[in-house]
Amino acid sequence: MIYQLVKEQFLEANIDEVWDFVSSPKNLKKITPEQMNFIITSNNLASKMYPGMIITYKVSPIFKIPMNWVTEITHMQKNKYFVDEQRVGPYKIWHHQHLFEIKDNGVLMTDIISYKLPLGLLGNLVHRLFIRKQLESIFSFRFDKMNQIFNNRKS
Repeated sequence: MIYQLVKEQFLEANIDEVWDFVSSPKNLKKITPEQMNFIITSNNLASKMYPGMIITYKVSPIFKIPMNWVTEITHMQKNKYFVDEQRVGPYKIWHHQHLFEIKDNGVLMTDIISYKLPLGLLGNLVHRLFIRKQLESIFSFRFDKMNQIFNNRKS
C-alpha cells in the first residue's frame, strides 16, 4: 500500500526568504528533531540544491539504530517546488514534494509525502503502530521550527 501525508503551513515571509532557507541542504538539521540523530554525510555538499543532487545522511529513526539514507533532488523550479526521492533507505518508496505558493503577503508551503514500506503486511502493521505517528511527530516539529524562523519575528 502507498501511503500519503499532506501538510500545509503559511509562512509570513517573502518567497525569496523561504526559498533561500529551504533550498540549502545544510538547513535540514535545523528542522529535524534531535532524537533522529540526523547527520549529513555527503562530502563537498553544495550550498544550494539542484536537480540530480545526491544527499547522504545518517539517521536513527527507530530505537536509535543508525541507518544510511540517500536522497536525490529529482525536480526543482526555483521559488515553486522541489522533489526529493529516496534512493537508499528504510522505505520501499519515498517521494516528497515541497510546494511553495505566494499567497496573502506570505508563502503557503505544502509537503506531499508519498511512501511505501517494505515487508508487505508486516510493514502495514508497523505503519499503523509506529511509522505514521513518527512521521506526524517529525512534521509537527518541522512546523514548529518553521513558525519560529518565519512567523515569530515581529519587531
